[in-house]
Amino acid sequence: MEWALKLLTAPVNEPVSLPEAKNHLRVTCSADDDLISSLITAATNMVESYTRRQLITATWAMYFDRFESEISLLKNQLQEVSKIEYIASEDGVLTLLDSTQYIVDNISAPARITPAYQGSWPSVQNRINSVVITFIAGYGDNAADVPKALISAILLTIGHLYENRADVSQEKAYNLPKGVFYIMDPYRVM
Repeated sequence: MEWALKLLTAPVNEPVSLPEAKNHLRVTCSADDDLISSLITAATNMVESYTRRQLITATWAMYFDRFESEISLLKNQLQEVSKIEYIASEDGVLTLLDSTQYIVDNISAPARITPAYQGSWPSVQNRINSVVITFIAGYGDNAADVPKALISAILLTIGHLYENRADVSQEKAYNLPKGVFYIMDPYRVM
């Protein structure tokens, strides 16, 4: 199935604050604050990418060329499906699908969407991005909502990137410590 994922509303904050990261790195001066802030973002993106989870609440749109019998959302911790829209006619206008016409399984990982019991998906125009699912994902709005293990993975990743920032060997700079993966593996959505 062809799909695309687009961030509509970014999280309002990071799961790790600058003071937390500096404390973890044992950095007391402010000379590296910009670097450390960028490493927080990079490490968060790495953890989210590996686990296929959104840590802090964000709104996403997922685009499909057509409906499948079961649709898996590729950004989890699903909070809610806001809307499902589809293009049915030649005019290319998106039509809102009534929420009674589908079932959302946000217990499974990845979260799944299927037609309602004994129902079927509507016909869509044969074109790219005919179906758009808008949803909210994340553990919550604050860092305290994120599992502590994933915070640890972010901090370890920040430490690794900070220590290896001048290393010219890509192999060393991008080869995270195994412990980071051991921490993230139980949270990884397959």
